Amino acid sequence: MAHQVSVFAENKPGRIEKITRVLAQEEINIRAITISSANGFGVIKILVDKPQKAYDALRAQGIPTYLQEVIAVVMEDKPGSLHRIAQVLTENGVNIEDAYGFVVKSGEKAVLVIQVENQPRAQSVLERNGFELLSDEAIYQS
Repeated sequence: MAHQVSVFAENKPGRIEKITRVLAQEEINIRAITISSANGFGVIKILVDKPQKAYDALRAQGIPTYLQEVIAVVMEDKPGSLHRIAQVLTENGVNIEDAYGFVVKSGEKAVLVIQVENQPRAQSVLERNGFELLSDEAIYQS
């Protein structure tokens, strides 16, 4: 199982700086980040090398933070890889609620991070279909 740190923030200058300052001071490395906003507020989703430490440090600074379980799926960095994951999940009735990805090695390996309603079911479906799922530790060693 992998975890991401989700931060809820007002969309105004300095929010990202404050979050990244706290993480840098705690020597927490960011592996991936995504930011989305609507109506003046946003959600910042971050994969870090020490998710629990990041969560604790951000909360200690009064930053609204949530530690979420996610599924990190290894895929080839080539056309059609994302489609294969989406197809397997669709065929098994699993809906992807949120996703983002990052390339580990260009042309070779990428990681898709997904949130789904039924994590155990999705994990089972993916593993049964030969996909490698990463734990927190494995994400940061990729």
